[in-house]
Amino acid sequence: MPLSDHPRAYGTAALTVAFAAGILVTLGFKDLYPELEGRFQRIRQARARRRRRVSTSKDPAAESRRGSLFFGGPVTLEDHERGYGSDDDDDSSSSNGKEKESIVDGIEGCIGSTPLVKIRSLSEATGREILAKAEFLNGAGGSPKDRVALNMIRSAESLGLLTPGRGDTIYEGTVGSTGISLAALARARGYRAHICMPDDQSAEKSALLHHLGATVERVPVAPITSPHHFVNLARTRAAEHTASAATPTDSRGFFADQFESRANAAAHEATTGPEIWAQTGGGRLDAFVAGAGTGGTVAGVARYLKLADRKVAGRQGALRIVLADPQGSGLYNKVRHGVMYAGATEREGTRRRSQVDSIVEGIGINRITENFEAGRALIDDAVRVTDEQACRMARWLVEHDGIFVGSSSAVNCVAAVATALALPPGSRVVTVLCDSGTRHLSKFWKRIGEMGLEDNDNDRDGNDPEAAEQSGDLLSILGLSPTGTSTR
Repeated sequence: MPLSDHPRAYGTAALTVAFAAGILVTLGFKDLYPELEGRFQRIRQARARRRRRVSTSKDPAAESRRGSLFFGGPVTLEDHERGYGSDDDDDSSSSNGKEKESIVDGIEGCIGSTPLVKIRSLSEATGREILAKAEFLNGAGGSPKDRVALNMIRSAESLGLLTPGRGDTIYEGTVGSTGISLAALARARGYRAHICMPDDQSAEKSALLHHLGATVERVPVAPITSPHHFVNLARTRAAEHTASAATPTDSRGFFADQFESRANAAAHEATTGPEIWAQTGGGRLDAFVAGAGTGGTVAGVARYLKLADRKVAGRQGALRIVLADPQGSGLYNKVRHGVMYAGATEREGTRRRSQVDSIVEGIGINRITENFEAGRALIDDAVRVTDEQACRMARWLVEHDGIFVGSSSAVNCVAAVATALALPPGSRVVTVLCDSGTRHLSKFWKRIGEMGLEDNDNDRDGNDPEAAEQSGDLLSILGLSPTGTSTR
């Protein structure tokens, strides 16, 4: 062979060797193809889902302008720094293609993180945004008391006052919601519940407590100075139970003491307040409105929101905390005028009822509790709400928003409207929807029916004055002026 032909021979031989090596490598790695292909497809699908979620363009023309000249599809900038198969590449599926699990541990996991709902009709009527924390969606007892009950139980466990499985009983004096939450959580955590409540509360509350496995002791209404007051009786029952224990392994009685326990307000300061702050985009609200029974909600939320608000540059503590108080309660006078009672006959211990002349349950009281005192200095104003206003508000919410709530929620909403009207247009007010109206059928909603406010369901011809009023102007219905003051 001529010397000049050597390079051509060498090139042919090299090509042949490379081709053979390629075949061998291909055969050697063929088993990896399905896995690599599947992995590639999962990554591509995850990125496609992420692009759909983060896409913010609302202009089809703009999307077209961003399209490829050759393929017509939109061009999306992607981050190729992350490795294939990383968690960021697939945020909705695990590496094996299965959906990620989202499971809470027990009924306790259903407490908190309730939605913040815009009440459209109230917002439209006032020209201000009125939002409500939907606490009736808490998953244990269906009220903000779920947070309180869980925190009180956990605190007692940490102090050794409650031991799961020992047969311990939780005692509480309550008008309903706290007892319902305690009854549900007691069973879930290995305890029993004994609830003392006034005999003038709605029958469905005591029935629900019974079905939750609690012992229910309905007692005659008595002033707080009496040993027969429902709170004092619960304290006595717990002490008697503990005194009867002969050995360390015998069961104990624990008095939850929601009115004075600091675990009450602490629960709202640790959970409800931060949730509201986050849900309003970092505290974009002008007022928080809530009633007070034990005072835990308004005090706990106020303590968190006020402190957080003061840290925001330029606000200088602009956030207002407003108490919603039903008729007959002394807290309105305490906040507004610095005195608890309008007269000597209203002083606690001189009247049989703790909530004077009101059908509202759950809020309103004529004494200062430890929880209320913890946040009293942070409350800027108070709004007094009549039973009639509460009833009309409750019916309005059903008629215009499909929201069915109890008496304390209705009081909160009336006070939220009054507070909103006293603020500049466009302001944002947050309040609380405490519990469902299903717990108030035999008392509060019965009164609404007696007022004729539900007759408009069957009378749409305009002949019923009550129907015409209830579908009319909200401020006129509530007897409020455009500045939020009462006209009645």
